[in-house]
Amino acid sequence: MSSENQEPVKTICPYCGVGCGIMVQPGDEPGDMQFRPWGDAPVNEGRICIKGGAATEVVDHEDRLTDPLIKEDGEFREATWEEAFEYIISELERIREEHGPDGMGFFGSSKTFNEENYLIQKLARRYGTNQVDNCTRMCHASTVWALRTSLGMGAMTNSMADLEEAADLFWIQGANPGEQHPIANSQYFRQAVLEGATVIQVDPHANKTTRSFQIDETDRHMHLQLEPGTDIPLLNAVIKTILEKHEENPDEGWIDEEFIEERTEGFEHLKETLADFDKEEAAEQCGVPLEDIELAAEKYAMANNAAIFTGMGMSQHTCGVDNVQNEINLSLITGNVGRPGTGVNPLRGQNNVQGTCDVGAMPNVLPGYQLVDDDEARESVEEVWGFEIPDEPGLTNVEISHAIGDTVHGLYVMGENPIMSEPDGNAAERRFKEDLEFLCVQDIFMTETAELADVVLPATSWAERGGTVTNTDRRVQLMRPVEKVHENTRHDLDILCEVGTRLFGEGFDFEGPEEVFEELREVCPIMHGMTYDLLGEEGLHWPCYEPGDEGDEYLYEEEFETENGLGQIEGVRHQPPKETPDEEYPLILTTARLEEHYNTGTMSRRSPTLNRQHPENFVDVHPNDAEEYGIEDGDEVTIKSRRGEITVTANVTEDIKEGAIWTTPHFAAASANRLTNDVLDERAKIPEYKAAAAEIEVDLEPSGGEAAASDD
Repeated sequence: MSSENQEPVKTICPYCGVGCGIMVQPGDEPGDMQFRPWGDAPVNEGRICIKGGAATEVVDHEDRLTDPLIKEDGEFREATWEEAFEYIISELERIREEHGPDGMGFFGSSKTFNEENYLIQKLARRYGTNQVDNCTRMCHASTVWALRTSLGMGAMTNSMADLEEAADLFWIQGANPGEQHPIANSQYFRQAVLEGATVIQVDPHANKTTRSFQIDETDRHMHLQLEPGTDIPLLNAVIKTILEKHEENPDEGWIDEEFIEERTEGFEHLKETLADFDKEEAAEQCGVPLEDIELAAEKYAMANNAAIFTGMGMSQHTCGVDNVQNEINLSLITGNVGRPGTGVNPLRGQNNVQGTCDVGAMPNVLPGYQLVDDDEARESVEEVWGFEIPDEPGLTNVEISHAIGDTVHGLYVMGENPIMSEPDGNAAERRFKEDLEFLCVQDIFMTETAELADVVLPATSWAERGGTVTNTDRRVQLMRPVEKVHENTRHDLDILCEVGTRLFGEGFDFEGPEEVFEELREVCPIMHGMTYDLLGEEGLHWPCYEPGDEGDEYLYEEEFETENGLGQIEGVRHQPPKETPDEEYPLILTTARLEEHYNTGTMSRRSPTLNRQHPENFVDVHPNDAEEYGIEDGDEVTIKSRRGEITVTANVTEDIKEGAIWTTPHFAAASANRLTNDVLDERAKIPEYKAAAAEIEVDLEPSGGEAAASDD
């Protein structure tokens, strides 16, 4: 059949968390598929960014895995599926017998669907362990923790459409939607700005978001370019300004006294925390003029509807939970929660990172964020599953990696690339190579992690299978299959069903994703009212408790989902990064993503369109630092930390704060994560990617971009 006679398939872009709808036109040959705009897609109305338009380029890439592989004597050989499954089952049974069920760890993936992540966490728990986690641990674990603890649910409080229509001020801190969520930026934020909304951006690095709002000649927009790791003192200065102004002029509406009294607790603790707080000292610490901080505070407090957007610049710190808590404090004392155009809204980085958490692929929660140590919640799920669930939370993914060779001896990794995504990547690679007894990876490409595996399973890509994903504002949407490209590949869902059935005999015999979803919604209260038919083309926002519920575009209109129904205010104090500049490493290294690339680059580095703009890594250096170090724009330089070094090209620019350097994690040997610090936030267990002591030097003898491990 000619491709002209085949209907294009409506599905969802596989990249960021905005959840844009796209259409894919099948070609005459398997894998020959083209992007088509979906004009009335509910989230993006046909608009698409460079990544979405190039999404089909990697579906039939020459590097695709096409057959199972088993490693023998250090080399991979092709194997049958039967050989691969027998090997996996024997190793899983051996490790459980020799080391107990906590001897294994399981990694879900935000590049796979809700149904598949539901199955991998069910598989782990049937195996007898809660040691299952996913990449949200690396990006928004602290955000989820703070939002769930203080407001009730670990997700955006509002929806993108609601925010565009109602918000008149956007406070964007530690996020760069112009680069990382381009359609949200252009369709929602920019449109609101054109209609009069104000943007206050807080970030050490000027970027495409900073520039995208310079669209008029007014001075209403602000960029507070703070020192990395000083978000708490800056927000404390904002909050103290608001409290002082309220004391001076209680009738001007600086805070919402009625909201604080009726709907929150902890306000007195916040005031006590700030009683001896010195705003002038904080401004100096942040490197931002105090008058700018006070003006930003006034703009936020005086807005009718102010919405906070938070990103990994806030969450990826050892004080990440407290960073986000202070954003929550700001929103609660001004009453900017529970109404259209307000709230605290994390921008999620992958198309199903929200859903992967929603369905329980984390060590401390079951589907719907039910705590594993809550007897009632656990028993309700056990009634459906038919087996007992461990009642103690498991290790997180970085903790699992740290425990390799000690208590962890095997890993099952679905669609993740921890060798590149984990901090201190050199040490992680050594542990995987030297101390791991068994590693199974299922993926579509031979990733840096798959290279170290004992068995590699060839999965199908996003365009070849169906299921649901949940975008950044809690909208659950259907992804629909176009066609299968390689005959001997298998869907992630089918692989997990086969492993589960061979291991346990029952509980994993599903016919397809819709049947899995039916069980998922039975055990997941926030999705209980959803069915594939009800999702249709529009999708539904959770919570959707009963069939017929249309989902909530914004949360907490009447009360919060906390134990007592009140929003939790809690004063927090500055905690510096675990590494600060010193004589040996006098700079502070911070990291972020590029518009054209995506996380560890497994897909985007294989896309000709996406790889064209930035085929190699680089580092932004302030002109004053460049002069001090004798660096000229375009020089090859080596960045060093206590964990390793990488060689990249210098980009001399005032975009980065003086004393800081900025680079990315996308490029294998030159990944920033060979330098980043693997210390963790004590509660959320998220690594401190955003601040590490570093040194930079010009390379007199170019090394070709290779990275080296540190001997430190």
